[in-house]
Amino acid sequence: MRAHRQESWARNLVSGTGVIILGLVLTIAALAFPLWSYADRGDTGDSAPNLLSAGTVGTRYGPLSALDRDFIEKVRLAGLWEIPAGTQAQQKGTTTAVRTAGEHLVDGHTFLDERVRTVAARLNLTLPDRPTDQQQGWLRELDEARGTGYDWKFANILRLAHGRIFSVVAQVRASTRNSLVRDLADDANATVLDHIKVLEATGYVDFDALARDLATDSPPPLTVPVNP
Repeated sequence: MRAHRQESWARNLVSGTGVIILGLVLTIAALAFPLWSYADRGDTGDSAPNLLSAGTVGTRYGPLSALDRDFIEKVRLAGLWEIPAGTQAQQKGTTTAVRTAGEHLVDGHTFLDERVRTVAARLNLTLPDRPTDQQQGWLRELDEARGTGYDWKFANILRLAHGRIFSVVAQVRASTRNSLVRDLADDANATVLDHIKVLEATGYVDFDALARDLATDSPPPLTVPVNP
């Protein structure tokens, strides 16, 4: 009788232990499943940036997105053509305001160019060494312009370019998770805003044409009015 009771107690113990183990296994599986399911999903429906999204790489300064890299390249490209344009404006501008704007361009983009080269080196990125075809075309337009026609072209071409990059800077500053890119965006924002103001202070900016051209991806060549 005693042996029977001991055998029954042993069976109950084994059965109870099995139930406990099974419960632990099911609990762990339930906790782990959401993690697996989120890792495998390409889009969770959340607008927040996803570390698993294509184009984002990890760095010691935080994730570096494709937008971040494009921004860094644009800052470098801006310096490659706006420093020569600013130098030229100091020589060809017919008014003090135009020459002052040229000086601001040279000073601002010299500073930004040093900053972006430092950032690119730390992130192991390769930067362009020549302006884009469009930027070279703008420089040719400025080379050919004379007198007040030059002043008008300088103010409007440069104001258009700065208007385009200004929105990019804001988008990057709002979304980047990389500390180096965030600091660069702060510097770029202050510099671009300063340039926008001094270009508008020339009195030559055509705001109607500017609004039209900013609304298109490929603005038509700027035509100097008869009486700029």
